[in-house]
Amino acid sequence: MGNQGRHDWDALSVPAWVPDAARLYLMHTEHGSSIRELARQSDCHASTVLRRIRTFEERRDDCLVDQALRHLAMSRAQRVHKTAGSPSKESTMTAIAPEIDISHVTEARLKAEGLRILRRLCETGAVLAVAAQMDKAVVVRDGPATEPTRTAVVDRAVAEAMALKDWITCDAPGRISRYRITKAGRAALSRMLAEAENRASGFAEAQTGFDGADTWQDAEGTSPEAGRRMRYAMAESPLIALARRKDRDGTRFITDDLVRAGERLREDFELSHMGPRVTQDWDRFLTNSDRSAPTSRAPARGAEAARQRVEGALADLGPGLGDIALRCCCHLEGLERAEQRMGWSARSGKIVLRIALQRLKRHYAELGEAGGMMG
Repeated sequence: MGNQGRHDWDALSVPAWVPDAARLYLMHTEHGSSIRELARQSDCHASTVLRRIRTFEERRDDCLVDQALRHLAMSRAQRVHKTAGSPSKESTMTAIAPEIDISHVTEARLKAEGLRILRRLCETGAVLAVAAQMDKAVVVRDGPATEPTRTAVVDRAVAEAMALKDWITCDAPGRISRYRITKAGRAALSRMLAEAENRASGFAEAQTGFDGADTWQDAEGTSPEAGRRMRYAMAESPLIALARRKDRDGTRFITDDLVRAGERLREDFELSHMGPRVTQDWDRFLTNSDRSAPTSRAPARGAEAARQRVEGALADLGPGLGDIALRCCCHLEGLERAEQRMGWSARSGKIVLRIALQRLKRHYAELGEAGGMMG
């Protein structure tokens, strides 16, 4: 690739994570580069470039892909006009709100949000619902004979980026479009899970002096933060498995409202790990740990606010109830393993978990909107 070609390619000014095929499409349609010129810059045959461009042209039937390309092109045009000192032209263009401006999505944010959302989309019956003119998308999970449960919220810009990378695809377009995870999305999730586990393993080895000891350190010598929960099946959490069980009278062991309470705690827990404090210490909320009440702090936003909501919920639950909620709802630890770790009798964990969820439901009811899931 020559210097002039590299200059033309970089002039597109899109985030580094944007797929090469999307860059080729934008260079051709927005920058005016010819197929042969793009082939020289990409060091591939012109027919290959043409095929990639046509592929993205066909994908514009997908509303998120179409809007992602529009926003990338518009953001570039705004930057060009701003650099050229043409405020009158810039003012005539439709402004893009930061929460739906895909050019503001960094690669680090896309990976963090992708890990959170794609894991949710791997759950049975989960879809990403996107409504027109809304700046948020939500993950909902449908179950047999149950009401849909909202399990995650994400900015529309991130949803557009995930669609552009072919991690999700729309199988039910309409006023509310429904997206499911693709094969490419599952492969990307596997890579991100492996990276997260490697980082956690490296952190654990540093803590143990690389002596090969067990890296799980809780109240009995195990660490929920070190020995990652990535090993558990992504298609179903312990809470969802428990929700299918029947009580002795034939009714469901835990009801939908209790499931929603547990899902709300898990969503805040996952959001809390997206900020700069990625190695937050939740051990103090386990039995026999220092469980001091959270001190009053100034109002926070984003990951810090989510962390404060988790702290408040666990402190309200107290010892025992907080243990089982943290392990099963947040760390996705199975009930049998949790019972063994805490020295409880067999089959007692589900009873304690149900009590914890009942208390958690009351906690969120008392908070009202302040305890809602945030995107």
